[in-house]
Amino acid sequence: MTDAPLKTQIHEQMTAAMKAKDKVEVGTLRMLTSAIRYKEDELGHGLSDEEIREVAAKEVKKRTEAADAFREAGRTELVAKEESEREVLVPFAPERLPDEAVDALVDDAIAATGATSMKEMGKVMGQVMGKAKGQVDGGVVQEKVKARLGG
Repeated sequence: MTDAPLKTQIHEQMTAAMKAKDKVEVGTLRMLTSAIRYKEDELGHGLSDEEIREVAAKEVKKRTEAADAFREAGRTELVAKEESEREVLVPFAPERLPDEAVDALVDDAIAATGATSMKEMGKVMGQVMGKAKGQVDGGVVQEKVKARLGG
């Protein structure tokens, strides 16, 4: 991707997809644009590239969860659709942190909060998720925090 603002990149990619008659990509990018506009209306201002990446991360997560649910239900045609949409969205979402970085964030948060039991899990989770800003799945963090706090 170029150095153009993320919103411009999304628009340019949507225009190219329209010319290529790629219905999945056009539909997915329109949905992302709509989600961005909704968030802008909610906050009352235009979104920064970082905020747009957070919106994209939420949309990626929705597609991943939907694909998993359809896979469990044996709906392979819907799994393929969700995964195709997810692939369109991934370049706009923040890069995922490697496991070692997540481990370090969890360890730092536990040290900073002085957490010693599961009762303090919320404090640790809040600190990690605030620092990670969409770069890590909450479920992964939760498992790592539980493991360290004896849950």
